[in-house]
Amino acid sequence: MKYIESREELRKVYPPPGDLPLRKELRRLDAHARKFLDLSPFVLIGTQDRDGNADVTPKGDRPGFAQALDDYTILVPDRPGNNRLDSWENLLINPSIGMLFVIPGMNETLRVNGEARLTVDDELRNRLAVDGRPAISVLVVKIGAVYLHCAKAFMRSKLWDHEAWPARSEMPTLGEILRDQLALPQNTAELDSALAESYRRTMW
Repeated sequence: MKYIESREELRKVYPPPGDLPLRKELRRLDAHARKFLDLSPFVLIGTQDRDGNADVTPKGDRPGFAQALDDYTILVPDRPGNNRLDSWENLLINPSIGMLFVIPGMNETLRVNGEARLTVDDELRNRLAVDGRPAISVLVVKIGAVYLHCAKAFMRSKLWDHEAWPARSEMPTLGEILRDQLALPQNTAELDSALAESYRRTMW
């Protein structure tokens, strides 16, 4: 298999971008980007460690959970999870971050690239509280670039088209997957019940 090894080889396959894809990149939040954040309940966050090992983690909450501190800064609360902290540990080494915000039913996405740091500042944690529960920590993202990404990927995948969705039964439950992968002694029903209870107790 022959791989593309240089930018010159890459550009033989793909033509240069047009004027619009280049000019739409902003250095700050405008009214449209702020509105997108207000409506988005979900973001994918990409980070890398010092060796270039990449990680992408999802973060989701009620719409507007990620907030603009000002035109150049976004706040993202962190809630209880599995405590692996892969992305957060990466940011301690390499603050570069890429984010993709999604609004259900909308094919366009909001891309944000920049630098990020974590804080446990009480004012910010309480500002992003849910039902009186402060965020565990807050991701503070300094914007380097922000722009709307075109709809083609979502249109091709029919991501929001219910009729195109596979039946949930085509994939086993997480309990069944964990039992098989880790050779756990519990049966599937016990594992799924324990996972459901964990979700109920530790959502926020």
